[in-house]
Amino acid sequence: MSILGTWDLTVRTPIGSLAVVYTFTETAGTVRGTAAGKGETVTVTDIAIEETSAGSHVTWRQSVTTPIRLNLDFDVTTAGDELTGHSRAGRLPRSGVTGIRRTAAGD
Repeated sequence: MSILGTWDLTVRTPIGSLAVVYTFTETAGTVRGTAAGKGETVTVTDIAIEETSAGSHVTWRQSVTTPIRLNLDFDVTTAGDELTGHSRAGRLPRSGVTGIRRTAAGD
């Protein structure tokens, strides 16, 4: 699955850009994920992956408490070691998301 690995993401929000490190792993056919940034690490839930000839279309959810308590929905596409898409927190405007997968030497 092309989402597996460690990713350095930038989420461009109305209050500024946030740097977040995502890690996606697979165990016994189940993909799990975590997001670490701003002093907290949270579990990524409801991961759904659709493989395409160009990469993967991936959605997931997570909750954060920093800088404020929010429930976030992500919708991204991977192409090789690059990721683009958006996140949304309830009725707030969508936030652009970009990312680069870390190489083994960069982990």
